[in-house]
Amino acid sequence: MLKFEVLHTCSQTGARIGKLTTPHSIIETPVFMPVGTKATVKTMTPEEIKSIGFQIILSNTYHLYLSPGNELIRKAGGLHKFMNWGRSILTDSGGFQVFSLAKLRKVTDEGVYFRSHIDGSEHFITPEKSMKIQNDLGADIIMAFDECTPYPCSYEDAKRAVVRTSKWAYRCLNAHYNKERQALFGIVQGNVYEDLRKNSINDLVSMDFPGYAIGGLSVGEPKDLMYQVLDYTAPLLPDKKPRYLMGVGSPDCLIESIIRGIDMFDCVLQTRMARNGTVLTNRGRLVVRNAKYAEDFIPLDPECDCCVCVNYTRAYIRHLIKNNEILGLRLTTYHNLYFTWKLMENIKKAIKQNKLLDFKEEFFEKYGYI
Repeated sequence: MLKFEVLHTCSQTGARIGKLTTPHSIIETPVFMPVGTKATVKTMTPEEIKSIGFQIILSNTYHLYLSPGNELIRKAGGLHKFMNWGRSILTDSGGFQVFSLAKLRKVTDEGVYFRSHIDGSEHFITPEKSMKIQNDLGADIIMAFDECTPYPCSYEDAKRAVVRTSKWAYRCLNAHYNKERQALFGIVQGNVYEDLRKNSINDLVSMDFPGYAIGGLSVGEPKDLMYQVLDYTAPLLPDKKPRYLMGVGSPDCLIESIIRGIDMFDCVLQTRMARNGTVLTNRGRLVVRNAKYAEDFIPLDPECDCCVCVNYTRAYIRHLIKNNEILGLRLTTYHNLYFTWKLMENIKKAIKQNKLLDFKEEFFEKYGYI
């Protein structure tokens, strides 16, 4: 059974320290969740993710449904046992993946028809089927099936998606049969239209979900516009339940969103950047695969105390990446995840000290946002 308690609110901002309890772990929020799309955080072992300090990761319903299949994972004893991860897992509903594969799908009020990006086979996912898949996977937190709209999007299209998302949320509630072990979150839609966001919240709050996600952001809109949406959306969500902003994970967005009262985040940015030879540092992004670092014998980030920065140089990591050595991608991934975990720890410390705005100013100035 999921429990959430707000322990402290920063007097400078609306940022919260919370305690989120699931059947598999206790999580201090705000929290960043590494993305393990196909039951693995790419290039990392579960033991490494655990050693950094993460208590929860995200996996993807759409991809696991296609391969190896939810039935196989159920037979394995659920996703936790299948991937040897003993802490918490959140699975998304598959709705965003259907949205992002727009050329392969057709949305109806009943559900979504789509073709597999793997072999072209035809599939049909309804809210009920999304619940069945996620119940089989056995994650601690699961998400209602929703329709995510792109940016820009017409008001009428966004309105239709809100109505459909609300109807699907109700169907998900009725189909979800493992309520004692899996908490089902509703997803707020409405694109960048304030009245639609409010309508979506009203619908979902009336269904009394144990937590609420804000979807349909970070899909191409300017960051300032995303912050505006959060300004009028987050305060309408229940104070005593977790608030989850989906698909957001850059350092600036994490800080700005936490200031606005968000508790949970996930993003592929950290691992995807790492595989492209780019790392996060306290002085901004660094493209370590660039030739200028061929003879640079200092750590990726001299201010970082992760095992990668303590033991390896930019020159060595660049050499690995240029020669397609897997270790290079593992080291950049580990660093980016550790950097983000440490950032979240520092943010929580600032919230507890009621100094989050001071932390933001210092971090942004050093990172290069000012």
